[in-house]
Amino acid sequence: MTLNLSASPHVRDRWTTSFIMHTVLLSLVPAAAVGVIVYGWHALFVILASILAAVATEALFCLASKKPLSISDGSAAVTGMLLALSLSPSTPVIYPIIGSVFAIFVVKCCFGGLGKNFINPALAGRCFLLISFGKAMTQFPSLDGVSSATPLAVLSDAMSNGTPANLNVTSMFLGTSNAIIGSSIVALLVGGLVLWGLDIIHGEICFSVLGAFTLAMGLFGGRGFDPAFLAVHLCGGGVVMGAFFMATDYTTSPVSRLGQLVYGCLIGLLGALFRILGKVDYFSYSVIIANLFTPLIDMYIIPKPYAYRKKAIRAASGVKLPPLTQRIPKPVIALALITLIAGLALSGVYSMTKETIDAHADQAKAAAYAAVVPGAETFEHDETADAAIAALDGQVYGTKFGKAYVNEAFVAKDGSGNVVGYALSVTSGDGYDGNVTLSLGLDATGKVLGIAFTELTETPGMGMLADEPAFKDQFVDRQVTQFVHNKGGATGDNVIDAISGASTTSGAVVNAVNAGLDFFHTVMGGN
Repeated sequence: MTLNLSASPHVRDRWTTSFIMHTVLLSLVPAAAVGVIVYGWHALFVILASILAAVATEALFCLASKKPLSISDGSAAVTGMLLALSLSPSTPVIYPIIGSVFAIFVVKCCFGGLGKNFINPALAGRCFLLISFGKAMTQFPSLDGVSSATPLAVLSDAMSNGTPANLNVTSMFLGTSNAIIGSSIVALLVGGLVLWGLDIIHGEICFSVLGAFTLAMGLFGGRGFDPAFLAVHLCGGGVVMGAFFMATDYTTSPVSRLGQLVYGCLIGLLGALFRILGKVDYFSYSVIIANLFTPLIDMYIIPKPYAYRKKAIRAASGVKLPPLTQRIPKPVIALALITLIAGLALSGVYSMTKETIDAHADQAKAAAYAAVVPGAETFEHDETADAAIAALDGQVYGTKFGKAYVNEAFVAKDGSGNVVGYALSVTSGDGYDGNVTLSLGLDATGKVLGIAFTELTETPGMGMLADEPAFKDQFVDRQVTQFVHNKGGATGDNVIDAISGASTTSGAVVNAVNAGLDFFHTVMGGN
């Protein structure tokens, strides 16, 4: 007799694996099509590169391990498609290739292939890219020629500041906002509801994810059950894609209906928790964390057979269950304890040092302002400037300065209360390795008195040369309305020579200074 063993779940169904995977792939086509139409050909290249890399990796693994070729089942293509749709349209093509190779080879093939991976491969690939290439993965293109923050970044800033998010929900729903390739909610809903209608995905999972997320955001989001507030959160951050296409993966989700409800609620609650408390959305991580709980859910939530009475049968057989601590696998207990201890330790250290860190930051900021406005002893708020900054609501300033943000603006006064200049804090998001934040000192006519950096994490020996006098002093004692970043030998009173080998950094500095100058002349009434 031949004994054939296969991965769970052992459920007989009319749909084959190949049919299911190809149907899922087709259901993702609308979202992919909208992404390509909105973001252009590069988005298509990202999708194709991701799919081809995933399929090629699985094919090469099968050949190397002398296993039957399995690419015809479509699962690798689905992984590549999901990974691509969760990426920025401007992601360099090399990154989806790396992510797909990691997702297929490490997460899927090394654990035995289809049906044996312990977490969702596409999400694992995305999280791997976020951790490894954070800067490139968070770069998003402009749709209208104006650099702007993503809807998720605006949401995060709004929640941190306790202010409403000024977002176009219709644009987010249609997928025409500044987000990932697969951001069209209407297209994702069309594909997801088709899968649900065919009973390929389980409604217990996707609807419990959306329901728990909405409930948690309403209760703890700070705005109650405001429909507009809840709508922007549901349409941003991959919630819909995660609910319909990531969380419903057969291998990493529970078998029982009740288990699926618990699993979906766990994802929704974790997603809301990360959205409320985190500066960056990690809905992907909420699905992966819930994936790790799937074996535990399946262990304790088991469908009850007809006429089965657990207590009665146990009493009749005389079988006693071991204590709960013995039934839970030791690795699960150890991991939970390690996570708890680490979390408590980190939160304790943060709580103890938060005031000191904030005080040092304030001191550094004050020192930077004093350095760029000689003779100033106090820095006072300007009501007009404060109102203009509040009106920006975290958005970039102007249309000519890249990703420049005006943070603060002060009137500098000497010990006698006389105005000796103005100090502004400006951030440029166009740095090579992160944000570039500087303090800009101006006199009453707008002449630059100096610049000082409060955030500069560029490459040592290259971008960090921006903090050297040879570069910074180019701005001092110049009275212009806008500087020109020179990379090709131009001359003039308003020309700033680029840093050789680090023109991206020097360009970010020029953009920040120009944004500050424009804000001074436009808002603060500079002459």
